[in-house]
Amino acid sequence: MNALIPNRFLFSFEFQLRYRRDMPKLDGKLTSWTDAELLPRLSELDGKSDFADVWACWNETGIAIACRVTGRHKPLRCDPKKFWTGDNLRICTDMRDARTVKRATRFCQQFYFLPTGGGPGRKRPVAGVNPIKRAREDAPPIPVERIEVASRVTKSGYSLEAFIPGKCLNGFDLLEHSRIGFYYILEDTERGQQYLTVGDDLYWYVDPSTWATAVLDRMSNPE
Repeated sequence: MNALIPNRFLFSFEFQLRYRRDMPKLDGKLTSWTDAELLPRLSELDGKSDFADVWACWNETGIAIACRVTGRHKPLRCDPKKFWTGDNLRICTDMRDARTVKRATRFCQQFYFLPTGGGPGRKRPVAGVNPIKRAREDAPPIPVERIEVASRVTKSGYSLEAFIPGKCLNGFDLLEHSRIGFYYILEDTERGQQYLTVGDDLYWYVDPSTWATAVLDRMSNPE
């Protein structure tokens, strides 16, 4: 029997986002990532198991994220024009971590990444920005080409990694605001959804208060 309210909805989560002096190399192979950058497996609180590994880290230049999906049997389905209908990884950030705000401010952004669907033959990875629904104020537009993304597709899945420069994160200010709102959702056309805190039924795509808090504290995990 499924609970009417997921256990994760009952908590406010906070975790340390790993600091990396040198960002991982973006080549789709994930060889530069370690277990120290794995994001918390909060799905276990709801009696579920994650089907993919998801990593993230930061330094003064920006934020990087990566994932690995395995155990697939069908080809990927990625459409940049309707990215939300296929295989994708999305992250949301709030550079002011306004935990009581129910509608996004200009410091809130949603980024999406596809392992394929771009370039010649639609085989290259894609990075993009999507406005947050019902936002009180939209974040300023950013040049998407500044976001780096790489992927590697296999018969049983894919690996993907991306880097969002600080200049693309509205309000990125480590001295004054080292606590940020953070959320991810991984959507797989075979395995379903894997997410950090809550799913679509609790409107993560509208309400930043449903996200977790990531602490960008270099001294807590120096290299």
